[in-house]
Amino acid sequence: MQIRNDTSSEQAIAEIINRIKRYRIDYPMTQKELADKSGVSQRSIVYFESGNGIQFNNLVKILIALDLGKNLDLLIPDPTIRPSYFVAEEGRQRAIAERYRHKSTDWKWGDEK
Repeated sequence: MQIRNDTSSEQAIAEIINRIKRYRIDYPMTQKELADKSGVSQRSIVYFESGNGIQFNNLVKILIALDLGKNLDLLIPDPTIRPSYFVAEEGRQRAIAERYRHKSTDWKWGDEK
């Protein structure tokens, strides 16, 4: 199942739990090994993998233990990194509406001698 904007929160949570469980099994890692590596109790992992909720900090610990911590950037991207940061400063120019650009340089205020 793919998680989309129209997916209910219950479906999304169930899919995330299922993916984490499959990932752990394919890693391969037992629930006990995951508990030892993450610092989350094995009981919490069993409870989580059976479809129940888990504290957010425990979810992050599990993701990091499964080497999935780097994917958290995809969940909530850093708002300070904008595409313009990747452009060299000398190549950057401020966008100016065409109507504000002077098309002729022979314009004068009228008080020049």
